[in-house]
Amino acid sequence: MQDNKPDYFYQRYRKDIMSSAVPRSGFVVFCVLLVVTLALYPVLRTLGVQIYSAFTGKYVSGYHSLLLVNCPTEQTARDIGRIIMEKRLAACVNIFPRTATMYYWKGEIRDATEILLLVRTKTSLVQRLMTYIIAIHPYDIPEIITFSIDDGSQHYLKWIAEAVTDS
Repeated sequence: MQDNKPDYFYQRYRKDIMSSAVPRSGFVVFCVLLVVTLALYPVLRTLGVQIYSAFTGKYVSGYHSLLLVNCPTEQTARDIGRIIMEKRLAACVNIFPRTATMYYWKGEIRDATEILLLVRTKTSLVQRLMTYIIAIHPYDIPEIITFSIDDGSQHYLKWIAEAVTDS
């Protein structure tokens, strides 16, 4: 009788292990689906926004952005503006001449005149545009500030979307 006890416990233990394999495989499938969904989220969100906008005719906030960029000279501003326009990273660039600027730099307050660029683009391009501007800008720390466009003329916002490329 004692010889049967270890076999009984062994068989019972093996049965529990085998029955727990089914829930584990379900958990693995759930994890894989979760990872795939998170990886595809940007694409799914963009597609959803476009479908929503097409069916309702309404603008979805945050699809377009506005950047403010200060430049030391008008020629620098024109060069940066032209380059980002040629690369189709911006739909439009306004150049505001001679803005008076006061700023804190290396422990003291300084005065200067700068040229302000007002850049309109898609929000999906903001990071690439900022990286590019930082690479070509003459300042060590260029001022680049972005704002999400909450609303505006539907025709104008559609034009921005058509004027810039995502690739």
